[in-house]
Amino acid sequence: MKREATIERKTKETEIFLRLDLDGNAPSKVDTGIPFMDHMLDLMSAHGFLELELKARGDREIDDHHTVEDLGITLGMALKKALGDKRGIQRYGESTIPMDDALARVVIDISNRPILAYRVTSERTTAGAFDTGLIKEFFRAVATHAGLTLHIDLLAGDEPHHVSEAIFKAFGRALDQATKIETRLKGSLPSTKGVM
Repeated sequence: MKREATIERKTKETEIFLRLDLDGNAPSKVDTGIPFMDHMLDLMSAHGFLELELKARGDREIDDHHTVEDLGITLGMALKKALGDKRGIQRYGESTIPMDDALARVVIDISNRPILAYRVTSERTTAGAFDTGLIKEFFRAVATHAGLTLHIDLLAGDEPHHVSEAIFKAFGRALDQATKIETRLKGSLPSTKGVM
């Protein structure tokens, strides 16, 4: 069974097309209109072995908030759709990634119990012209719409670009681990409750 999804989302603030294949191997094609987010999503895709095609436009004349949050909503919706009933997945994923001075840890439970625990503090909050505070809003939207319990911790580092890279790479790796098929489950749900 192909684990892929296509989501088209249009609001008065944004217009987004997203195609995700959890088992694909083509390079990502990302054009959000926000170069910093393009870079982060490319990193996430490459390190998470995700095939991602994404095109977005938003009301950036106001600021980047609506676009970044709606990117998270759309990615979360695509993840949920691509995972289907979640039978046979490993469910849990964890990755700790360094990027120069930064060290970030991401832990995921594909539990259908959405929560974001985001413990990232930095004295500097911009990378170029991008407000890195929006990264929290992106991941909150992903967690909510994909049904993830998502913990993101910055263990070291302060340089905003490095911190952001470490987080997105760690998220990609943790997601890859959590979505892998565990053959010992023989297609059953990874839960003692029998439901997720």
